[in-house]
Amino acid sequence: MFQTFENKADIGVRGSGASLGVAFSECAKAMVSIMASPSKIAPKKKIVLQVKASDAQALLVAFLNELLYVKDTKQMLFSKFEVSVEGDAHGAELKAICFGEKINPKKHELMTEVKAAAYSQLKVVKKGKEWVAQCIVDV
Repeated sequence: MFQTFENKADIGVRGSGASLGVAFSECAKAMVSIMASPSKIAPKKKIVLQVKASDAQALLVAFLNELLYVKDTKQMLFSKFEVSVEGDAHGAELKAICFGEKINPKKHELMTEVKAAAYSQLKVVKKGKEWVAQCIVDV
């Protein structure tokens, strides 16, 4: 499940799921939903991303910022994510297969531009059997 939440100046994104990879995937969908409707983004092309960071929280921010970098440089939006996360005391790493297509303003009904994922209200926790990942994105 993904959702957005209000913040005074920006927008929060949150994802949850049975695994950390699913929570990160849902968080990415929440971020995309700020920019365009994910249901209008066809999963035509795939891009593989590999991201490393010092811990799971930093990994979430790095992953979302990498998605924004790909959006800006390759002019692509994504609607489907297959994410796996591994980590230990030396850091965390993620591999994401992202499915989407080139940006088409007429088809995708572009909305708010997301500039970056931030460390504000950053949280990656396990609650019972479910993982929750969240942060604020600058718009």
